[in-house]
Amino acid sequence: MAAPRQSWLDDKAETTLIDDYAKKLTTFLDVMADGRVDTSELTAQEARLVALMKEVEPQLGDALHTQVTRLLCELTAYNIMEALHELQDVKHSRTQWRP
Repeated sequence: MAAPRQSWLDDKAETTLIDDYAKKLTTFLDVMADGRVDTSELTAQEARLVALMKEVEPQLGDALHTQVTRLLCELTAYNIMEALHELQDVKHSRTQWRP
């Protein structure tokens, strides 16, 4: 029996829930336990991603494939922007704080 569908958006559709789901993945939690990501962990994550893409992509018709490709690109851009924003906030807060 398939797991119940998880919405990609909150109830008000104002924010995504994908990050919340990702942060609960066992593989993510295991990697983040020591606070660093080494090359082998990143390679393993990429392998999981590639395997899932190979499984899902052939199931998509052309129109849906175009939409999902755009969705993945937008999600990736958002994740990169969010990570950079957080790093900038940390850097800014460190330069502002003087003991």
